[in-house]
Amino acid sequence: MDKRIRVGVVSYLNTRPLLYGIRRSGLMDKIDLVEGYPAHIAGMLLNDEIDVGLVPVAIIPQLKESYIVTDHCIGADAEVASVAIFSEVPMEQITTVLLDYQSRTSVNLAKVLLKEYWKKEVVFEDAGEDFRSHIKGTAAGVVIGDRALEQRTQSAYIYDLGLAWKKYTGLPFVFAAWVSNKPLGEDFEDAFNRANGYGLHHIDEVVADIDCNWYDMKTYYTKNISYRLDAEKRKGLALFLEKIQQSASISSSQV
Repeated sequence: MDKRIRVGVVSYLNTRPLLYGIRRSGLMDKIDLVEGYPAHIAGMLLNDEIDVGLVPVAIIPQLKESYIVTDHCIGADAEVASVAIFSEVPMEQITTVLLDYQSRTSVNLAKVLLKEYWKKEVVFEDAGEDFRSHIKGTAAGVVIGDRALEQRTQSAYIYDLGLAWKKYTGLPFVFAAWVSNKPLGEDFEDAFNRANGYGLHHIDEVVADIDCNWYDMKTYYTKNISYRLDAEKRKGLALFLEKIQQSASISSSQV
């Protein structure tokens, strides 16, 4: 491709290892890099404002064309630490769940798990930017990303969605993947894949550049986030997309 490829990436701590390699590769002369929160980057991909993005996987069925690019993702094979339902009370006492506006994948995952795994009926409320201050009493909240790592120091109860999915399905979960809305060419995809992988071999250098008082970043990058998009993660991804499409179909049939 002659023109620069527009690349959207989530500006969370969990993407730092992937960005470490991209920013040190020759690709920076060939791409325009845009950063934002997950739902924003997803919207840009849907509107063809970018060509490829590290996006919440729940948007994949909404794309006219979709191609998963690279062997890397933001996934978890157990506790993810940065995606959870936070509460002041135990699960059986929760009546309302506030939904983080920054990622539809995590919101959909929470809904699936509350219904099928915890078998819990609650009232869902879409939340604004300052919603974490409303996590109190019987109102819990789905919080994701860097703010979730901070919320871990504040909430009495933490229901980790990566761990719950693993317990429920036996499969790892993919929160975000590199998805393009058009073919990008083998040469670019191969170089982009290698650039993503570079940072995973330099985790100590990535951690050295981060100032986070809430959570140990070495643990986060090596124990919580699982970056390899392997066959098991693809199975988990397929199952999740099947569940949310079934849910959408049921909802539309009830209208």
